[in-house]
Amino acid sequence: MFFIDGVSYDWNCLKYIMPRFIADEVAGAVAPLRSAWSNSKPALTLQPEIRKNQNNMNPRPPLPPFTEETARQKIQAAEDAWNSRDPERVALAYTADTEWRNRADFIHGRAEVVEFLRRKWARELDYRLRKELWTFSGNRIAVRFEYECHDANGQWWRAHGNENWEFDEHGYMSRRFASINDLKITEAERKFRWERSA
Repeated sequence: MFFIDGVSYDWNCLKYIMPRFIADEVAGAVAPLRSAWSNSKPALTLQPEIRKNQNNMNPRPPLPPFTEETARQKIQAAEDAWNSRDPERVALAYTADTEWRNRADFIHGRAEVVEFLRRKWARELDYRLRKELWTFSGNRIAVRFEYECHDANGQWWRAHGNENWEFDEHGYMSRRFASINDLKITEAERKFRWERSA
């Protein structure tokens, strides 16, 4: 003899029926969310708006893809700007959301670039720089550079480095990665002695 216990559910009971809604009901339910999203959208999409504004800026020639001639022009423009030791002038060559690695410093955006350069040139005195083309392709340029400076104690240094640059379509540098080594030198060993503005 077998005994069977049967358990059953009334599947027509509202407790077990997945609610279903028509399109008008859904629209009414999400209307407050749509309104909240619309009001907060400018703040939530700030970064894309920065890129949009960046794209609306005037082009900064020469533009990629680069030739040997235009790559050298880009390098000379950078050398001139860095030798000015003007952080705001230098920062204008970069996108608003530029990404840097300079030695062990990771820098994001123009504001951080300006602050970094202010600190750099406060300690690297009588700074003089030379850059030269290493290679190029498309929207990228590789550069060798040397610069000389002295510290607050009068000790002279020569820095040797390599940079990898990547540009957006408007000619602004979006990425800069620099590896640099320092060499202690005497004043007599200096190579860069041209007059520069104060």
